[in-house]
Formats: sequence, structure tokens, C-alpha cells
Amino acid sequence: MSITSSSVLTEMNISVWTANKLDRTVSNTVSDQAHATRDAGHYRKNLMAGTTKRKAIADYAAGCRLWHNVRTLPWSDKGARLMPMSLFLEYKAEAAQRRDIFNEMVDDFIADYEDHVEASRTHLGDMFVASDYPRKEEVRGKFGFRLVFSPLPEAGDFRVDAPAEELKELREQYESSVEDRVKEAMQTPWNRLHEMLTDMTGKLERESQGQSTRWHDTFVTNATSLCQMLTHLNVAGDPKLEKARKELERAMMGVDIDDVREDAGTRENMQQQLGSILKDYEW
Repeated sequence: MSITSSSVLTEMNISVWTANKLDRTVSNTVSDQAHATRDAGHYRKNLMAGTTKRKAIADYAAGCRLWHNVRTLPWSDKGARLMPMSLFLEYKAEAAQRRDIFNEMVDDFIADYEDHVEASRTHLGDMFVASDYPRKEEVRGKFGFRLVFSPLPEAGDFRVDAPAEELKELREQYESSVEDRVKEAMQTPWNRLHEMLTDMTGKLERESQGQSTRWHDTFVTNATSLCQMLTHLNVAGDPKLEKARKELERAMMGVDIDDVREDAGTRENMQQQLGSILKDYEW
């Protein structure tokens, strides 16, 4: 199966009003008091000081971007990322749900916008300037959640009026570009696997050396979740990546976090298995 039929390009663009503004008066005052030039520093004030809803939206947006990046692979500088078709329906449904939640949070924030402005008046004190605040309709336009899906074109999709030799060159350049991008994209799952193995073996090694270690459930669940995700992200069908994934999956099979906490033999066996995976591949 070719990558053009097993993957789709997806873009998630989320915009959030920053709600900060340069205060030149305060910036100049601080510079003057420090006997510094006025380009030595700047002070940006939080227009929503004393409120939490705008920040909650920004935090939620950051979480959505992270969720998007975990399920996709890098593809182009413009922001489009490669997503396996095996994840498409699940991704599309959850992304739509996340977009609805985002819009509800924004609508709630806008509904109370005037109250937030008044609250910030108290917290900003003499730095409060009413003209700093845009109208609520303008503020609403500064928030957005946009999803775009597009197919990965085949080299033969070039539709240009050009001599056959030039068209052949364009197709060859495109095919070479796709090959390079696939290699770059496939480095991401390898990197995630390497980071997971390195973190886990490091923690196990520190415990074996007598250093006190706190064992959370995520020590097991993060590894098993990565194994599941790698089955989708291996869009190029790399047999070595699949072999390494299966080895981690076997190492985690039947492992309970309580055994890791309490049984030195379990930890030693796991450290050996994970260490072996690290040694067997070129990272």
C-alpha cells in the first residue's frame, strides 16, 4: 500500500487572543529608574489580570495541539502533518468534539467579557487603560479552531501545460521530495520509542543503584499506549520499527505497576529487556 493511500494531510490551526499589551509608560519608567536606555526592556501587561477563563482557553488549545501532534507526523513547513488513515475516523470525531468544547469555552468567555474587563481594572491599578480593550465582537474574532483535511497527491497529478521533459522533471522532483519527507516523518516514531526506552531504563537503573524512585502508573500505561500508537504511525511499513515495537510490547506484557514497585526481579528483567532493545537498533 502506497503512502498516498494510507495517509492523509491534516492541519489544525487554533488561535487564541493573547490579551497582553505593551505598556510604554511603565517600560520607560522602569528604564529611567534603572538609568538604562529605553530600549533596554519592555513591560507587557496582562489585560485579563485577575481572571482565569481566557487562560483556560489557551491551556485547552495547547492540549489540543499536543493531542494532534501525538497522532500525526511532520510533513511540511506550512503546518500540514501526515496522519495514518487508520486513525482518521477516530481523529475526526474527537477533533470535532474538541472544537465544540473550544467554541463553548470561547462563547462563555465572551458572554462575560465586560465583567472580565472590570475585574482587570482592580488588578491592574494605575496600568488600566480602557482603550486597550477591543470590542467583544473583535475579541471573538481573535479565537478560532480550524481543521483541514487534504489528500496526499500522487506524482502523476501534475496538471500543467509544460513540455514532456519539463513535466517529467517536475514529477521526479516531487517523488524525491516525498521520499525525503517520508524519511523525516518516520524519524518521529523512532524518536518517541527511543525517548521512552531511555527514560524507562534510566529510571530502572537509578532504582538498582539504590536511588529512591517514585513509580507511577504511567510508567506502564505510557509504554503500552506508545506501542498501540506506533502501529498507526508506521506509515512506511518499516519492519525494523515494527520489530522494535513488538519487543517493547512483549517486555510490557503482563507487567503490573505494583510488581515494578515491589519486586526487584521484575525490575531487573525489564531493565535487561529494554536495554537489549536500545542496543539492537541504530537510533
